[in-house]
Amino acid sequence: MRERIRGEALNLKRCIHGGNSTDGIIDFSASINPLAPPDVRDVLLDAYERIGHYPDDRYTAFREAAANFVGVDAGNIIPGNGSMEIIRLFAETVIERGDRVIIPYPTFGEYEFQSRLFGARPRFIEYEMVKNGRISDSVLGGSKVLYICNPNNPTGDLLPRDVLTDLATRCPKNNIFLFVDEAFIELSDPEQSIADVAAENDFVFVLRSLTKCFAVPGIRIGYGIGTAKLAELLDRARLPWNLNIFADVIGIHLFKNPEYLGRSRELIKTEREWLINRLNSIRGIRPLKSKANFILLDISGTGLTSREITQRMLGHGIQVRDCSSFRSLDEDHVRVAVKTRAENERLAAIFNQVLGRNHLGCEHYPCHFEGQDCTFCFCPFYPCEDGRLGNVTAKKSSGGIAWSCINCDIIHRPDVAREVLDRLLADEKSTGDELSKVWEIIERRLCTG
Repeated sequence: MRERIRGEALNLKRCIHGGNSTDGIIDFSASINPLAPPDVRDVLLDAYERIGHYPDDRYTAFREAAANFVGVDAGNIIPGNGSMEIIRLFAETVIERGDRVIIPYPTFGEYEFQSRLFGARPRFIEYEMVKNGRISDSVLGGSKVLYICNPNNPTGDLLPRDVLTDLATRCPKNNIFLFVDEAFIELSDPEQSIADVAAENDFVFVLRSLTKCFAVPGIRIGYGIGTAKLAELLDRARLPWNLNIFADVIGIHLFKNPEYLGRSRELIKTEREWLINRLNSIRGIRPLKSKANFILLDISGTGLTSREITQRMLGHGIQVRDCSSFRSLDEDHVRVAVKTRAENERLAAIFNQVLGRNHLGCEHYPCHFEGQDCTFCFCPFYPCEDGRLGNVTAKKSSGGIAWSCINCDIIHRPDVAREVLDRLLADEKSTGDELSKVWEIIERRLCTG
């Protein structure tokens, strides 16, 4: 039997994804909007009355709703059963055996998987080359597709629009397609989208997903944006009725809820900053900067592999994404989604627990000296009890309750610490008012955020 199967299919290994948790698990492995999805119950009931009929395979209403949402024409839209089908559809329409495709790494694994399925030979380049604008014409020349994920999964990098518009200008000259995956852009910064460019440039194609931005992973809805000419070619190859009636009508309904996405971006920005600061206080974990609704964590300082940490977290009801399947990340990284404050606090607490830390996140707790209960000894204002810091009380190692500095990172910020030290060292002789001068620095940061 095997000799009758296409070689590309025989040698494939399925791509690994997050979102495989079970009931009772808080799933940080799937990067879904932390807000509850818009109410679609009435829409579902209406669609239920129509399940005895095929959907409109032209998807006229869906295309119009998507086009209005993005700001293009209906003829630029290609509907898909989730973003995965769009990636597959593009590959099977464009790629021929022996073609070379360019994939910056680390990034989403489906670009490689779908390309190899249709016989392409991937050429891998470092993602930094894209960020720094160092993709030369010699790199582009001779390849069929350049895949770019923006924001990039799993790093959270967001490329500015001008970087991509420059590539979009150069790709036709080098006879190469620019495929830009914008599945997360509505939860990041939609101003950086190049959907409008894709509608005018035959060599640019943009992918979008409703799954992640509207928190409906159970309803598979995606769409692509290209010129009318490219969209028509993809539509010929598209499977008939690829959106069922529920996905069709729910998608149309969701496109009419842009204010939901605005609220989502505000929540994600606030929670992402809080979570990065909180995780950064846990010894051995280094969160990378992110512009997306997920954060890549360098865990090399913990002494544990990504698999070990994933298993330990799972044992405490938390699913994180083991990133060892991403090219170049090996076993030194995990990815976590940005969720609500209560869920994010739970994530941080469990990280502390599985890494052998106490609930305060300090590796020295209880403190080295009897009766000393300060959690972060460097701060000269312990306990300041300033409510603006969002601090909490904690059990003292010597009994009773103490003020905890766990939620305050101001004194630990490099620029603040440097200013504080410079102020303290400015006078050769002590005048007794050094702390009041330092508090002026802290209070200024409190007022400005």
